[in-house]
Amino acid sequence: MSQIFHPSANTLARVSILGIGIAVLGGVGGVFAYVRSPYQTQVQVIRNQPVPFSHAHHVRDVGIDCRYCHSTVETASSAGLPPTHTCMSCHSQIWGSADMLAPVRSSLAENKPIVWTRVHDLPDFVYFSHNIHVQKGVGCVSCHGRVDEMPLAWKAEPMTMEWCLDCHRHPEKHLRDPQDVVRMDLVLSSQEQQAKGKELLMRNHIEPDRLTNCSVCHR
Repeated sequence: MSQIFHPSANTLARVSILGIGIAVLGGVGGVFAYVRSPYQTQVQVIRNQPVPFSHAHHVRDVGIDCRYCHSTVETASSAGLPPTHTCMSCHSQIWGSADMLAPVRSSLAENKPIVWTRVHDLPDFVYFSHNIHVQKGVGCVSCHGRVDEMPLAWKAEPMTMEWCLDCHRHPEKHLRDPQDVVRMDLVLSSQEQQAKGKELLMRNHIEPDRLTNCSVCHR
């Protein structure tokens, strides 16, 4: 019986199978890389804003407390954005005529809120409550990074489901005393944080086993 395929077909078949396997693995790897890339997560991407507000200046240099502008962070699911009159409570006295503050003056005069570009914007199917996290002792810096070092705000963490679940499984890594929640410069050793975190787990009645239930974030 004559041979239908040339012996080189064996090599070609092996190379083809190997190539298909590499392409599939490369495609899967590419998807994972894309999902975790700054293009998708927007981590460290500076968003254009109507006013170039500097957290570094206002928080670090001037010493304004986070809660002065984000006034509902302890009482509501949303941290809130400051109304224009909050900005002008200071800027009516200082830098009131600065060119960069023209949108702020117009907002006050026309009684129209400034439309800020959201830096942290979770999907609509995710429920997140600032007041619960703050009251339980999760520091602002855990999610938002060192905003006191940001001339313009950017997203410090990916805030993916994987990232959130890691915190929900090990909340002791991020828990603080109430007076330290808004502190940006607090640094504890891993041993100190572990001890403090376990103490706060008990004190604040936090049960990590229940925090990974789907209904906690998806309602």
